[in-house]
Amino acid sequence: MAEIAEFEPDVKVRNREYKIGCIGAGMIMAECHLAAYKEAGFPVVAIASRTEANARKVAERWGIATVHDTPERLIEDSQVEIIDLAFPPDQQPALIRHALKQTHVKAILAQKPLALSLGEAIKLRDEAKAAGKILSVNQNMRYDQSMRVLKQIIGQGALGDIIFAQIDMHAIPHWQTFLEDYDRLTLANMSVHHLDALRFLFGDPDEITTLTRKDPRTRFDHSDGITISTMKFPSGVMAVSLEDVWSGPRQDGYKDDQHITFRVEGTEGVARGTIGWPTGAASTLSYASARTTGGEWVTPAWDTMWFPHAFIGVMEQLQHAVATGTPPALSVADNVKTMALVEAGYRSIAEARTVRLSEIAIN
Repeated sequence: MAEIAEFEPDVKVRNREYKIGCIGAGMIMAECHLAAYKEAGFPVVAIASRTEANARKVAERWGIATVHDTPERLIEDSQVEIIDLAFPPDQQPALIRHALKQTHVKAILAQKPLALSLGEAIKLRDEAKAAGKILSVNQNMRYDQSMRVLKQIIGQGALGDIIFAQIDMHAIPHWQTFLEDYDRLTLANMSVHHLDALRFLFGDPDEITTLTRKDPRTRFDHSDGITISTMKFPSGVMAVSLEDVWSGPRQDGYKDDQHITFRVEGTEGVARGTIGWPTGAASTLSYASARTTGGEWVTPAWDTMWFPHAFIGVMEQLQHAVATGTPPALSVADNVKTMALVEAGYRSIAEARTVRLSEIAIN
């Protein structure tokens, strides 16, 4: 029988010495980044946002000593060694480029999507390399506890050769207001979590086919609402990523059943579980293996959650990269491949066909 103690649902913090400057004061920064950093003991020394008053409120809540009146001033603050961005993708590239010019800045953590286009993301990748700076992208679902344990189970060979995988979402996102200015919606801002997680688990796919329809609940114009993407991988794995952002009515008296589940099937076993984000619960995972559990279902357990605890892992991998001079686990070069997969999905929608990833140039 496999021992639950073999799994590591959360990272061990190896480095925490580099001073962080945070840009942004919205929900993702105030409730996730800063909560995680406080728990991990990461030093946050400054904050700024588009509205200084909002930055001051968040600074008071989390005990951040310095508040700058603009993001640019924070980037220029010589005490800041890591820039942590939580900004819209149309404004993020300019801030990244400003940070790349600062001698005191050692690394930058950017949000996804990195930019509004794949071409712009490729430019940022290349500019960061030329500047000798570490640019990392916050693909935080890789640090969800169930995804980490699933990766470890697959790595053990407990499921044998993987045949099929699925992420099945029926949940209603809170679309940020800045998304109303963009045409692309679900694939770029929600599916990107799941497509990246599938890359994390199985590598780069050969091809993707994506279908979409508009979401009746989303009032602003958008090209993609509900999305279904099917991928094939070189290993033979077939995977489906489904984002049903409608998920049913949402009104007084209607008891909805929002959820996200996943399932991975192999020649020696099956793993299945839930992602806790829609309900604010911890993610779960159970698996049965003919090879390691005698065919019995085993359910590892943990007390931590995707939000906020996964954000410890995101910043930890960047702190460790700075300390060791090694590439971060969430490198910009790897993220460009996820953005290429998203781009291929949009091409599939536009041209109503299967798109091979070899059609999307990233070099």
